[in-house]
Amino acid sequence: MRHQPANSGVVRVLVSDDTRVHTELLADALKRERDLRVTSLPSGSADLLARADFCDTDVLLISSNLDARPGQGFEVLRDLRALHRDLKAVVILDTTEGPTILEAFKAGARGIFSKNDSFETLGKCLRKVNEGQIWANGEQISILVDALACGHDIRAVDAKGLNLLSNREMQVVRGVAQGFSNREIAERLQLSQHTVKNFLFRIFDKLGVSSRVELLFITLSQERHSVLSKGISQRNQELPKTSTTDQGFEAEQLAKETVRKNRPAATKRELQDATTSLRPRGAGLGLVS
Repeated sequence: MRHQPANSGVVRVLVSDDTRVHTELLADALKRERDLRVTSLPSGSADLLARADFCDTDVLLISSNLDARPGQGFEVLRDLRALHRDLKAVVILDTTEGPTILEAFKAGARGIFSKNDSFETLGKCLRKVNEGQIWANGEQISILVDALACGHDIRAVDAKGLNLLSNREMQVVRGVAQGFSNREIAERLQLSQHTVKNFLFRIFDKLGVSSRVELLFITLSQERHSVLSKGISQRNQELPKTSTTDQGFEAEQLAKETVRKNRPAATKRELQDATTSLRPRGAGLGLVS
C-alpha cells in the first residue's frame, strides 16, 4: 500500500538514469528543488526489480537505457508496473522519435522527458505526474493519437509479400505491440520467459531489428501499408477496364480516400505522399484539395 508523505506538498522522487554518474548528477540537481525529496538508485535494473515495494516513492524517474542496453528501461518499467500498478513513472529519452515515444507510454510511463528539453521543466513534469496528469507536449500527443487511430492489427511481410513469422512469433509480436512485458506475454501464451526471449531474438533476426522500439516501428509501418494496399485492391476489383492514365487517376483518388478515412485530419502533404507512387509515369495530375 502506498503511504502519503508527512508533508503533502513534497514529491518523493526515485532516480535511476543510464549510468551511476548520470544518476548522481541528476539527483543532486533535483535536490535543489525544495519540494522534491530525491533518492537515487545508481545500480541499474537489478536494484529496481529487487525492490519489494515503492511505498516511499511518488514518482520514478527512469532512463530508457539501463545496464548499457538501449530500451532496457522500457522492459524494466513493464515488469515494475506488472507488480506495482499504481507506480507513476517519468521516462528519460535520448530521442523523441515516434516509435520511442509510443514504446515509453506502452511501457507504462505517465510522462516523458527528453534530454534535449530544458532542465527547468523537469521539476514541473514530476509534480504534474504526481498529481495524476500526463506529461507530453502537443507533438507527442499527436503521435499517440495517430497510433490509436491506426490500431494494432498487424501482419509482418517482406517486400515480396511472403510471411516472415510463424503464428507463435506473430502472437509474441502482438504482445509487444500491446505493450506487454516478457513476463505478461509468457503468462498469456503459457510459455516461460526464457522461451519468449528466444522468440524475440528470432523475430529480431528475421526482421533485421535489434530492439522492441525498432520492432514497434516496423509493425506500425506495415500496418499503414496494409491498410492502404487493401483499400486499393478492393477498389480495383470493382473498376471496369480503363486506360493506364484512368487507372492511375482512380488509384490515386482511392489512396486519398483511404488515407482520409483512417486519418480524418490528414494534411495535404500526407495525401500527396500516399499517392505519388501510384501515378503513371509522366502523369502530371495536380493534388485535389
